[in-house]
Amino acid sequence: MAITSQNLPQTLGALRSSERFSERRMLNRTVKDELRENLLTRLGSKEPLFPGIIGYEDTVVPQIVNAILSRHNFILLGLRGQAKTRIIRMLTTLFDDWMPYIAGSEIRDSPYRPISRYAREIVLHKNDDTPIAWMTPLERYVEKLATPDVTIADMIGDIDPIKAARRGQDISDELTIHYGLLPRANRGIFAINELPDLAGKIQVGLFNIMQEGDVQIKGYPLRMPLDLLLVFTANPEDYTARGKIITPLKDRIGSEVRTHYPITVEQGLAITRQESWIERDGPVKIAMPAYMQEVIEQVAFLAREDKKVDKRSGVSQRLPITVTENVVSNAEARAVRCGEKIAVAKVSDIYNALPSITGKLELEYEGELKGPETVARELIRLAVARIYSSYFDGLNMNSIVQFFDIGGSMKLEGALSSRDAIRRLQTIHGLMEKTSALGAGPGDSDALRVSAAEFVLEGLHAHRRISRSEEMGFSAEERRREPAPGEEDPRRAKTKRQYN
Repeated sequence: MAITSQNLPQTLGALRSSERFSERRMLNRTVKDELRENLLTRLGSKEPLFPGIIGYEDTVVPQIVNAILSRHNFILLGLRGQAKTRIIRMLTTLFDDWMPYIAGSEIRDSPYRPISRYAREIVLHKNDDTPIAWMTPLERYVEKLATPDVTIADMIGDIDPIKAARRGQDISDELTIHYGLLPRANRGIFAINELPDLAGKIQVGLFNIMQEGDVQIKGYPLRMPLDLLLVFTANPEDYTARGKIITPLKDRIGSEVRTHYPITVEQGLAITRQESWIERDGPVKIAMPAYMQEVIEQVAFLAREDKKVDKRSGVSQRLPITVTENVVSNAEARAVRCGEKIAVAKVSDIYNALPSITGKLELEYEGELKGPETVARELIRLAVARIYSSYFDGLNMNSIVQFFDIGGSMKLEGALSSRDAIRRLQTIHGLMEKTSALGAGPGDSDALRVSAAEFVLEGLHAHRRISRSEEMGFSAEERRREPAPGEEDPRRAKTKRQYN
């Protein structure tokens, strides 16, 4: 039978007689002890600690393990889109299935060591008849996004005159306190996202809980020894951009764990496949060829290396995820308009997904001069060139290039059906034979073969062997003729004529 809160002890007396939740076992067992014990058990059973987190197995995860085993409060430090928040939320999987507390307690007092006046009075008057409630692991996690308007009262607590009036108590009575987020997270995890955005005086308010393990409520000479694991996240850029972590607080954080973007394209591909919404219910079947996934992932990797993109801000892993979803949506819409049963993503769909790229790039001065859309188009072209080379490096493409050199052109409109597109593409000698290298042979669907053929043409354009424009489609590359000895450069002559 599954254990539910109804199957568990409902009074303090029943709890004391329970072997699993006995006073001897739980009295001195803190949250950090609980996480440590359960982590050691998980390590011994070789279960994955953070399922779904890819690329951190040998870098970030061992550091988090060390922090928890050392009973440290810790911070995850890294650029945006590095799964920091997701990791700290998964720490709840290291909690026990159920945790008892005194029913009605706002700060979830331990039945064996109550710290609030309310809980102490309940135990004093009812003793073994004290009612017990139960928390699940998710209920033991409190998260706060740091913003400049957060106050001490929000985090720690304050006097509540309304509560005093309703209960008919003196305003100096402890029972008139309105507890903040920190006390309400007692016996659990309290996470603060983007810590540098928290005002300095609020960061000072965290000193006591981190150093002494207790919290002081403004206006009250009381100390409440809270039982917490504090976890923070921060972006290194924020140390100087929007705020900073004050030195005394940083000194009290036990471990600083650095996160990172995927180290290899394979890791990035695995994350994007896992997180992007590709499997959809609808009138058409979605197909995302491997070379398309590689191009999209390569855009993110190239952006992280590009001098026109601000490296301090980073390029989030959300970029390839959202681009993939936009590309699939564009292919889906095209297939529905053309009455086709399968939607296959093409390189042209990536250009139509520019809004999901430009909004995620913070540009340096040079990039701002060019504009985000121009930078994004350059990144797509470079990504296509790199992936094209991995499939066709060394292959002879002269027959395809010759088609354009003798005056041929090829435009594939968005509303063109796959069958009509195949008819046009077959006029280019040698093109359709090359698609087999991309897994699109004669027996495959027209949509898949069109996507592969367009990728070949885009690759030739990326390597500047043919040209492409929105108006003309694919055409011959304009090659600059070097001036003969003593002859003036024709481009310079043209400029001179225009000036005169």
